[in-house]
Amino acid sequence: FDGSMARMVVFRRWFLVLALALAQEDGTCDAQSGQCTSDPGAPHGGALVDLILAGDAAKQMIASSNAKLELSERQACDVSLLINGGFSPLKGFMKKADYESLVANMRLASGHLFGLPVVLDVADESLKGKKVLLTYAGTNLAVLEAEEVFKPDKVKEAKASYGTTSTEHPSVAELFSELGKFYLGGKVHGLAKGFDAVWGKGFQTPAQVRASLPKGKQVVAFQNRNPVHKAHFELLVHANKDVENSIILVHPTCGPTQPGDIDGATRIKTYEVLQQEPEYKKWAGENFRWSYLPYSMKMAGPREAI
Repeated sequence: FDGSMARMVVFRRWFLVLALALAQEDGTCDAQSGQCTSDPGAPHGGALVDLILAGDAAKQMIASSNAKLELSERQACDVSLLINGGFSPLKGFMKKADYESLVANMRLASGHLFGLPVVLDVADESLKGKKVLLTYAGTNLAVLEAEEVFKPDKVKEAKASYGTTSTEHPSVAELFSELGKFYLGGKVHGLAKGFDAVWGKGFQTPAQVRASLPKGKQVVAFQNRNPVHKAHFELLVHANKDVENSIILVHPTCGPTQPGDIDGATRIKTYEVLQQEPEYKKWAGENFRWSYLPYSMKMAGPREAI
C-alpha cells in the first residue's frame, strides 16, 4: 500500500463526499447514509434529454440545413453526448447566458448545477443564423440552429475551469492556442441515435445504462480514463462489499484526453482483456457492469468530477 495508492484512496473518499453532497442537493441521495432515495436516481434536471430525430423528420432537418461543419474528435464527443442525454438538461451548445453563468457560478442560467462549458468553437461569426449540419468521420451527427455567436473571455474561463491560466495545463494550452475565437450556441437536433454507430461496441447511452441496471440495487459508479490497475480493482471489489446490495458500474471515458495518454482504443482493449481474466470473474462475478463513454477529458479536477 504505497503513497500513490494512499493518495488515490483519499481522493476517492473526497469525491464520494462531494458526489453525495451534490446528489442530496438534487434530492436523489441521503449524504449521511449514502442511500439513494429514488431508483435509479432522477436524471440531472429532472428528465433525460433525447434530441434524436428519426425517419422523415431527420431527412427534413438535413434538407433544411444551409451550412456544414466537420467536427474534431472532441467536438464530436460533445455532440454525441448532447443528443443522447449525456449532458442533460442541456438541449444544445451553450449560449452566452448559460456560458457566463456557468463560468462565474458553476450553474446554468436556469440554476442547475453544471461543471464545465459545453461549447462549439468556431473561427469566425459566419455561421450565425444558419442551420449547420454537423458531421464527423462520414456520419451526420446533428443539425445545429446557430442562434448566437459570441466571443468568450478565455482567461476567465481557464481560471474558473482549471484553476490556472498556465499553458502547462494541456486543456488551457488547447483553449488558448487551438480552439476558435468564437463560440456558437443554439439548439441541436440529433441524427445519430446511440453511441455505437460512431464510437463502436461497448458504448452505451444514458438510457441504455439505466435500462441495464438491476432494479432495487444500489449502484457504485467508477469513472476513469486509464486502464484499470490492481489498486483500482481492489477498491472496486471492496466497494461492492461495503455498499450493501450493490453493483459496480465501471464507466471509463474513452474519448481524447491529454498528450501522452494511452489512446481510447488501447484502453478499451485492456478493459476487454481484464474481463476475461479468471481473477476478475472470481471477484467480480455478476456484480460488475461496464459502459464506455465518448467523453473528452479536460483534466479540470473538481469541476469535471461533477
